[in-house]
Amino acid sequence: MRKNILNKVAVIICLFGLMACKSKKLVVVNRPAVADSAAINKANTLRSKLAAIKSQQVTFNTFSGKAKAKLDINGKSNDVTLNIRINRDQKIWISITAIAGIEVARAQITPDSLQVLNRLQSLYLNKPFSYIHSFTGKQVNFKTIQSLLVGNAIPELLNEDVDLTTEGNNTVINGNLQAVVFKLLLGADLKVTQTSLSNTAARQALQVTNNVFIQADNRIIPSQIDISSTAGDKKIQANLRYTRAEFDQPLDYPFSIPKSYEPAN
Repeated sequence: MRKNILNKVAVIICLFGLMACKSKKLVVVNRPAVADSAAINKANTLRSKLAAIKSQQVTFNTFSGKAKAKLDINGKSNDVTLNIRINRDQKIWISITAIAGIEVARAQITPDSLQVLNRLQSLYLNKPFSYIHSFTGKQVNFKTIQSLLVGNAIPELLNEDVDLTTEGNNTVINGNLQAVVFKLLLGADLKVTQTSLSNTAARQALQVTNNVFIQADNRIIPSQIDISSTAGDKKIQANLRYTRAEFDQPLDYPFSIPKSYEPAN
């Protein structure tokens, strides 16, 4: 019971492997149904096609977003609000609030570490990043989580060993990465609409679906991110709905462990 909230926070973070400022209203964009030849590059080489896909990924220095989230762990559902801040390639900061806007937990992720505060029970978790691999495969790293939070392709999946084909106006990428079989589905605008990863031997599977794309500071990102994860006997479903998103604004990442807090383990 004392570790319950911390475990749920860790699960939210691991799935993406998972105090925004006032922002402009999010505008839903209509993505093209037919591929834009200029965007996908007519050259037939795999390298050129991958370069075209990479050029459509969201680039930024900082990101801040607010999302309503529903988390279902083995049939037990919880509704929370996530305030997310990202300092690209350096830090992900997440504040988790429940009913009445009360902060119940705060998390800070770096390429090397994971820290979580349980505000309700005055507990903290301070672990190396590899702790996340208790819930996911070892292929998940900091950039995996960062990419999925803004709708980008996981960088390691865009390599020249993949099989790239087309299905109608969609681009499909299939491949293997350290025992993980993966599939990426991209729309006509080369935005990622679905990411699937599976490791049969380890009984692990992850599927992330992006829907309802919006414009935020001249970037196109998904406002709906649906995640389905299986790790052994654990079945997890998470649904994020961004209500606010901004890029390249000055941000703070306040995080400190109060002296009165006790370690969760």
